[in-house]
Amino acid sequence: MADWRLRRAGEGDAPALSLVAGASFLETFAGILAGPDIVTHCAAKSSTAAFAAWLADDRCALTLAETNAGHAPIGYAVVTPPDLPVDTDDRDLELRRIYALSRFHGGGLGAALMADAIEGARERGAERLLLGVYGGNTRAHRFYERQGFTIIGTRRFLVGATWHDDFIYGRSL
Repeated sequence: MADWRLRRAGEGDAPALSLVAGASFLETFAGILAGPDIVTHCAAKSSTAAFAAWLADDRCALTLAETNAGHAPIGYAVVTPPDLPVDTDDRDLELRRIYALSRFHGGGLGAALMADAIEGARERGAERLLLGVYGGNTRAHRFYERQGFTIIGTRRFLVGATWHDDFIYGRSL
């Protein structure tokens, strides 16, 4: 049995989401991206205010993964209207974020977060789920491809002061 649970994030969860977002981004990209860029990116994109804005927007769905014991945040997913440089319509949603702390990799948490995001997108009437991923994150590429996503485009993505090449993936629902 898993030692974690998923639940829909609510208004009071912005601090927990911000904490796990910053920690998981740092864990994922330390030694790959420049440290100052990681700090700048997390301060802007993973702030409590950023998560509070998503939580206040009824077009967005946020899922929080927590440990069963103590309910510590260990992962999360964010589904929003798309903001990607590919053709989209009102039947598309974007998996804007999906992260888990590395200690919990390999135990089904990522797949559970993905299944929850897909189900939530379907419930919102989406027919396609999109996402962007850093071109050098081969672990993430493999994960998304196992989940049925295929590359449909590219983009340049700013982290701190540095531009990076990303791939855009899509999956029919």
